[in-house]
Amino acid sequence: MTPDKSTELLIVATTFASLEDAKKMALQLIEGRLAACVQIQEGMHSIYRWEGKVCEGNEVLLSAKTVADKWIDISNFIKGHHPYDLPEVIAYAPENYDAHYGKWVESEVK
Repeated sequence: MTPDKSTELLIVATTFASLEDAKKMALQLIEGRLAACVQIQEGMHSIYRWEGKVCEGNEVLLSAKTVADKWIDISNFIKGHHPYDLPEVIAYAPENYDAHYGKWVESEVK
């Protein structure tokens, strides 16, 4: 763990309809130094209400590792480059994580 709130680890999650869109976003986040690592998981089945009706479909989950200082930048980037009208952009701050890993993430997003 790190005592500095601005460098605390964040895991930012969003979903996509296709693997190709998720990979494109992952590369942009890494190349733009908004994330140190991005993991993509296929095989999610989502059920949700959209514009008054219940929808369901397969989605791909993207999880990006970054630091708290990058929250506004990564959130705005995802919203500005995502194919969905209203993308899910959620950040989780793990309470515990290896300090060396946290320092690596911090160094990759500088």
